[in-house]
Amino acid sequence: MAYSRGGIYLANFNPSKGTEAGKIRPCVVMQSDLLSQTGHPSTTVLPMTSHLIDDAEPLRLRVAARDRLKQDSDIMLDQIRTLDNRRIDMELLTHLQEGELLLVERFLRIVLGL
Repeated sequence: MAYSRGGIYLANFNPSKGTEAGKIRPCVVMQSDLLSQTGHPSTTVLPMTSHLIDDAEPLRLRVAARDRLKQDSDIMLDQIRTLDNRRIDMELLTHLQEGELLLVERFLRIVLGL
C-alpha cells in the first residue's frame, strides 16, 4: 500500500533537535503519488500540531477534526521533512479536501520562495 498525496497519517518525528517538530503526530503527505506507488523508501510530509495559532498563514493552515483526525490541527508549512517510511503509520486518518490541498500548495510556494 502506498501513501496518498494529501493524506493525513500518524508519524514518529523523534528524535528532534531545537525547533524541529518532535513526537508522534499527524502529518500531511506532500510528495507525488508516483513516488509512493513505486515503493520509494521515504516520504515528504508536513507535520501537524494541535497547538493552534490563529492568523498564522502562510506558515500554518487549520484542518478541522474529521474522520480519524480527532482534534482541529494546524499544518506546519515551515517544517517540511522527508521521513523514512518506517516512521509513518499506514492507516489513513483523513484526507485533505481539494481546496485545502490547493491552499497548502500555494502557501508552500510562498514559504519556499518558488
